[in-house]
Amino acid sequence: MTKACDLKKGSLVGIRGLPHVLENLSITTPSARGAASIYHFRFRNLITKAKQDISCKGEEPFDDIDFERRPVQYLYREDDLYTFMDTEDFSQFTLPASAIEEQLDYLVEDMEGIAALISDGKILTIEVPHKVVLTIESCDPVMKGASVTARTKPAKCQTGLVVQVPEYLEAGEAIIVDTTTGTYLSRATTAKL
Repeated sequence: MTKACDLKKGSLVGIRGLPHVLENLSITTPSARGAASIYHFRFRNLITKAKQDISCKGEEPFDDIDFERRPVQYLYREDDLYTFMDTEDFSQFTLPASAIEEQLDYLVEDMEGIAALISDGKILTIEVPHKVVLTIESCDPVMKGASVTARTKPAKCQTGLVVQVPEYLEAGEAIIVDTTTGTYLSRATTAKL
């Protein structure tokens, strides 16, 4: 059993015996003294793809799911089907876009470091690394006199993800993006990952 206060985005739990992944969470703290924080969760059923909102106190237990985590590599996309290869036994499997919609903005062909979550011999979903390197496909041109300041501009990456980046970055540069928040972390260098 996992307590509600220990869950984070991407956690897998069992709700009424079915596997669910936590897609979003927020915490509200009532103003009354001694009142417990309320956790608001949005789960997605990994079998039916239905979304479910749950609010509870931090001590509420959730069922753990028995699953195996296997290392995989993303190979290619064909229409709405994404093909992966298990890096241990080299078997390939395909997942529809609907099964991995939260991770699509971070998938680059031949990407490694991905984990497939398998329960009862069935692939439920994938987990991407917490940091990924993406290339800026397009953004506003560099402003003359732009310095290393907190000013940002939107940049579209090769996967279609739009992130706010410092205004001194240009199209074609590689950046590191946090996959849990979808935000820019830094320029990519070979030493950073």
